Formats: sequence, structure tokens, C-alpha cells
Amino acid sequence: MKPTITIDIGTTRIKLGFFDGDGHQLASDKQPTPNVTDSWGVVYDVDALLAIIVRFVRSLDPAHREAVARIAIAGVGESGGLVGPGLELRSPMILWHDQRGAALINGLDHAARTRVYRRTGLPANANYSLSKVAWAVAHTTYGTEDLRWLNVSEYVAAWLTGHRWAEYSLASRTMALDLRAGEWSPEMCALAGVDPALFPGLRRADQGQELSATVARDTGLPAEVSVHVVGHDHMVGAAGAGLRKGEVLNSTGTTEGVLLLRDEPSLDDYSARSMLANGLACDGSAYTLFASIPTGGSAFETLQRMLGMSESMLATCVAALSERYLSGQIDLAAVPVVVPQFRGSPPPEKSAAARGLIANLGSGVRAEDIVFGCFLGLAIQFATVLELFRSDATTIKVIGPASENRLWLHLKADFLGADLSVSTFPEVVSRGAQALASAHTSDWDSCDPWLVEADPGRHAQLREWRESMRPVMRNLGQLSW
Repeated sequence: MKPTITIDIGTTRIKLGFFDGDGHQLASDKQPTPNVTDSWGVVYDVDALLAIIVRFVRSLDPAHREAVARIAIAGVGESGGLVGPGLELRSPMILWHDQRGAALINGLDHAARTRVYRRTGLPANANYSLSKVAWAVAHTTYGTEDLRWLNVSEYVAAWLTGHRWAEYSLASRTMALDLRAGEWSPEMCALAGVDPALFPGLRRADQGQELSATVARDTGLPAEVSVHVVGHDHMVGAAGAGLRKGEVLNSTGTTEGVLLLRDEPSLDDYSARSMLANGLACDGSAYTLFASIPTGGSAFETLQRMLGMSESMLATCVAALSERYLSGQIDLAAVPVVVPQFRGSPPPEKSAAARGLIANLGSGVRAEDIVFGCFLGLAIQFATVLELFRSDATTIKVIGPASENRLWLHLKADFLGADLSVSTFPEVVSRGAQALASAHTSDWDSCDPWLVEADPGRHAQLREWRESMRPVMRNLGQLSW
């Protein structure tokens, strides 16, 4: 592989790294994702984002900086903005979960939604970029001549190189790509009333662009550095994990993703009803089948605010609960039911308007009971989504922050009744980014995985508890719980 600077643009944090040619991470940094608020919601502060990247590059050891051959950029899908030929922003750089384009999606009838799924492999939803593009076009005051819609990762690449292009896995999250053809769809653009010319040419992850002379001079990087947009973060994580067909990737972060690789897209009525999202793998070798669970690691911040806990207090609480759970000291009868849909619901309902709930509280309830119930709820939520895939996979690979949370992992394994293979290397997405930019294949062993074994006794207890709580949930209208 080539010595590489990796940039992973997440919802909550920007992760930066420098990897040598052998895949060893020699430098890293994490910064909060910079956002600002406009009259519609929260958007990226792109100037602050670019400044974070430049500071990191300049902070590298001079010998490391001189050795850089690649810059590999991964990030969230569905985000983006309109970018002019001089790389000026002509709209806000909109976050992935923003709903400002929802009116377009809400106006689609069943026939139109069916066409969307058959053509793009995506359930019609305002999270995907197409409705944001339509909103941005309607609200720009500059006209649309020679504008291009770029994902935030693609925008960073454009700023580094002076060239605008799109990457296939991110394009497959726009609702504007003909999935089978691998081309922008005039039919979908017409549905949204936008010009297909707004979408730039497509490149694979290994097809880079030379760094601009200005950026090379300002950062001290070699002029021959090649910049690569490597793709959608969960899919880049699959590459870093060496995911193979027949395996499941559980990618955890602010959200939680479930991903499988397939030879063909799944465009049947069942998949459409289940709201499973098809896509393209970053290296072009497969199709992906994916479900996003809106509440994943973000539950930590929700719990902190709700219970008045600091980050360290919550971490201490989770660690103590893990020890108690594994030693059989948790009284499940005292555990409240927590449906952790704090940021919306996952498939098959998939609604940004959905909200979480806490039920079955007794007078003796404690903060730690709610914490335990929340992670149990996350485990149940994951199992419910995984069932939609109708997969007989026996290997479940876990990457991201959940790999450090033993309570979450053991609850997940025990509720499923299935072992988990968990990465101990924290930056699998970054590792995948370097591999993709170098046209290299990564492997799971390099992530130093450990096995979380399901306990049959705890599996039975958790399933029995869930059955005992079903009447409570039916009374609350949670019929699919």
C-alpha cells in the first residue's frame, strides 16, 4: 500500500490519520464535526472543516508528510451541497439526516415510490440526497449553470484538487443513480425536477486526482499526492473489515449500520416493504444491502443529558453494569423497557419523526436501570433489523465504538444467540480508506478481532423478558417490538 492520509468525515467527529505503507497508523487526530445553523437546520461549517484538515497535515512529522502518496476521504452518505466551477458553495452543505427536502418525498404516490426502488434500490426517503438537491436548486439565487452536487467528502476532494467528481458508493446513496447501469438516472432527476447535469462524473475509489499546486504549497505535501474519494463510511468499513459475501458487518458510530455484500441487488417487493437500501461497494466488486439504525452511539449523549451524567460517569456506570450482567446480578424484572428511537426509527418503519420511549417504570427505578434498558433496547433493535435481511450468515463482524462497550456487545450476542467477531483496531474505516485508495485488499485478521460468545442461559432469559414485556408494548402501539 501507499503511505496515506485518511480523512473520515462523521456526523459527530472528523477522524484523521496517517498510515505508512505497511498499514501502521503513525499519527491520528479526532475533532468535533464543525456545524453551524441556518434558518432550516444544522449544516456543515466547511471553512472550519477544511481548517481542521490543513492543521492536521501541517502537524505531521516532516518525514511523514514528505512520504505521503495518497489522501483517502470517506464520510457519511446523503450529505452535500451545490458547488460552482470555482469551488464556491452555492447552497449550504446539508447534513445527511436533514429533512428540508421532505415535501418532495411526501408527495410521491405508491407508483412513484415503486419506480424509485426498482431504479435506485433505495426506499423513497428525504434522507437521501435527491430531495436535498431539489430544495437547494429551488433556493439558490445564483442559477444552476455549471453547478454540481457534491457530497461533503467529494467537496473536500474538490478543494484539494480543483476538480469535481462523484464516487460510486456515495452516488448510490443519492436516490439519483440507476443502480444496475451505474449511471445517473434521467428518470429520477425528472421525478425531482432537476437537471441530470447537476451530478458530476463518477470515479471508483482507486481513481484519484493529483493534489493542486496551491494546496501542495500551503500544506507542504508532495505535488504528486493523489487524492481519492473512497466512499460511504459504512461501506469503506466493510472494505477495512475484509467483509465477504455471506458475512454481516455491524458498523457502529453515531448511527448503527447493518451491511451485507451481494452478487445482485435485492429489488423485490419484500425488500422494498422492509425498506432495505441497496448500493454499490466501493471497489465495484459487489452490490450492498444496507439498513441504517438512526440511534447507535448517539444514545450515549442522550443518556448523559437525560440522566445528568458526565461522559466519565456514564462510562463508569456502563462498565459496572457489564460486570454485574456477566456475573448474573442483573434483575431483569426491574429493567424498564427502552425503545431507543431518539433520532428516528429504523426499517421497516423508518421514520425521521419517530421518537423513543421508556415504559414499565417502577417506583424504585434507578438511573443505572435506564442505562441498562437502553443498551438492551439497542440490542433488540439491531436483532429486529437483522431479521429483515433473511440471512443465514454465521459471521457477524463488529467495528466502531461499540467494540469498546462490553455491555452492549454481550447484550447483542446474548439476545441474538450468536457469537460476534469484534475488531480491537479502532479505525477500521480509515484502514479501509487506505486499502481502497491503494487498490489493496484488507483482511479481518489485521483488525485483531476477539470473539464475544453468546451465552445460552442469558439468551433464554433475555428472550423470556422480552415476551413478558410484549403486552406493555402492544398497549403503547409498539406492535413490531
